Amino acid sequence: MRGFFEIGIYHIKREVNLGTLWRSAYQLGASGIFTINMRYKRQASDTTAAFSRIPLRHFPDFEAFNDNRPYGAMLIGIEMGGTKLNDFIHPERAIYLLGAEDHGLPQAILDKCQQVVSIEALRMESYNVAVAGSIVMWHRLVQRG
Repeated sequence: MRGFFEIGIYHIKREVNLGTLWRSAYQLGASGIFTINMRYKRQASDTTAAFSRIPLRHFPDFEAFNDNRPYGAMLIGIEMGGTKLNDFIHPERAIYLLGAEDHGLPQAILDKCQQVVSIEALRMESYNVAVAGSIVMWHRLVQRG
């Protein structure tokens, strides 16, 4: 598959969600994962040793992340109220950004995203952050694969 993507979480609260996302990212072809302004103390839930296959990077704030984004990669926020995932065409080069488990993505960061995508649901649109990221990556694999 041509292109690349990374996925990360802004202001992540629980390390177990990062471990789940990391494993899914490895399984679904991500080039790397990242956190911005993390709140957890240490990463201890990577049960598949994904660290040896794709990198995890930490950024202290959004500005540091934005200054180090890969050239030409579209920043795509994953948040309720965006374009429905089923209607979204994944770009060749993408950086997907999820919000914290308890607060989502702040409006100031959503304003800097080139696209905002939401995941359809039969009931509540609110998904666990690692599950939401896994669904988006799976959708990308199916669509572009």
